[in-house]
Amino acid sequence: MPLVQPDSYRKPRRCGGEIMSQDFRDAVKPGLPTEESMKRFYLAVLVGIMITSFSASHSAAEEKPTASASMGAFSKYIWRGYELSNDSVVIQPSLTVGYSGFTMNLWGNLDTDFDDRDPATPDKKEWNETDLTLEYARKFGPARVGVGYIYYALDGVDDSEELYLSTGLDVFLAPTLTIYREISHAPQWYVKLAIGHSFELGKGGMSLDLGASVSYNHSDDDDFTKENSTEKYRAFHDGNLSAGLKIPVGKYLVVNPVLAYSFPLSDTAKEHIEATSYSGDSDFLYGGVNVSLSF
Repeated sequence: MPLVQPDSYRKPRRCGGEIMSQDFRDAVKPGLPTEESMKRFYLAVLVGIMITSFSASHSAAEEKPTASASMGAFSKYIWRGYELSNDSVVIQPSLTVGYSGFTMNLWGNLDTDFDDRDPATPDKKEWNETDLTLEYARKFGPARVGVGYIYYALDGVDDSEELYLSTGLDVFLAPTLTIYREISHAPQWYVKLAIGHSFELGKGGMSLDLGASVSYNHSDDDDFTKENSTEKYRAFHDGNLSAGLKIPVGKYLVVNPVLAYSFPLSDTAKEHIEATSYSGDSDFLYGGVNVSLSF
């Protein structure tokens, strides 16, 4: 997954400063996914394998399947503007297979110095998230349209599921609009508009990749409200700026150092993000390196 981590909604599960609600208290309790949630996760994995396997066998002579694996190390885990790690390096492996428009991705997060806010518990390494994404996408002239499903297996908080629709244009700045809908337990819409551009740096495939995104968050959940209010959280939420280098190493390996800046888009978002972050801040500068192997 890219440095701007996979998009799905779940209530912020790490809270800095004063804990604002019982939902947040529950979020930081240690725990394991329920048996029912794990069954649903494994079922989703099985469906993804069946879809990609069927597609590959259906017309193998027309197109070859693709696969890639990556490993990233980053200074923070920032997701939709939320700070989900505290002064620790996070390790994020990813595995993707695809064929004929179908894609399945598995992604995870390992916090190398996890802080659970409990003085009696020393910080430790913790694998606290595994995400599964299934997608089907097609091109129509300069447009690309994709539909997908994401399952988030989370440690210590209810798992989350999401559907999304994405459309992008193969033109200057490659504008892409993605609409996400949480369908598990915290209904809301998250809408993101992203642009990006790559500048070739001489021969050999090296490039400078620049990106930017803005979002709007529309909650339909009575428990997901503005700070110190009973009003549902609905606001222009987070923006993100990123710059990275794409450095090919041989035919199959690519190294991607990346630097990114996340910030709130409104006072409402600023108050909300500050209340849920470890540091009490609402804007974050973070970076890291991702190494990917494609074949």
